[in-house]
Amino acid sequence: MSDAAPSSPPGAAAPAALRSLLDGIDRLSRLDGWIGGGCLLALTLLMLCEIGTRFLSNFLPFFPASIPVAWEYSSYLMAASFTFGAAMTLRAGGHVRVTLLIGKAPSALRRPMEVLAALVGFAFMGFLTYAMVRFAWGSFSRGQTSVSSDTPVWFPQAMVTFGMLLLTLQFLARVIQAGLGLPLEDEAMKAAAPAD
Repeated sequence: MSDAAPSSPPGAAAPAALRSLLDGIDRLSRLDGWIGGGCLLALTLLMLCEIGTRFLSNFLPFFPASIPVAWEYSSYLMAASFTFGAAMTLRAGGHVRVTLLIGKAPSALRRPMEVLAALVGFAFMGFLTYAMVRFAWGSFSRGQTSVSSDTPVWFPQAMVTFGMLLLTLQFLARVIQAGLGLPLEDEAMKAAAPAD
């Protein structure tokens, strides 16, 4: 599907300014994936600690029955892991796609269809990111906190918003890549095997 040689960098055929932009977005997408993985690891550890606490409280009467913020923070970490992994997943070609139309289209129409699909994704994610910025800013300006732990809710909202912003930027990069005939997926970001 790519027009460039497999050994060349993903943005190699782009003009210098666009190559810098595309490379920067790719670096942010890698960071995005690592942060998403870190959130998933933290979520797993938090749930294991909650299970261990519950188990120990059955045998040790002085041990608390649960971690008070476990369920609240696990929901924050779950939302963050979903949004933070999205940009890298798009760049690696890991999102579920229905390629029925593109697969049946003549080769001359495939790139314009990719551009259109990426533009729709960019517009949707741009609107969603804008709405989340307003939502998080509203929570921050009102000093809104969660009921159970008094955690300022703007912080987890801002984390989710940042993940959405990175996905928006990756859709912008995809528009540029599809328009210039560059590879849409970075093979270096893909998992080595389906089990990875």
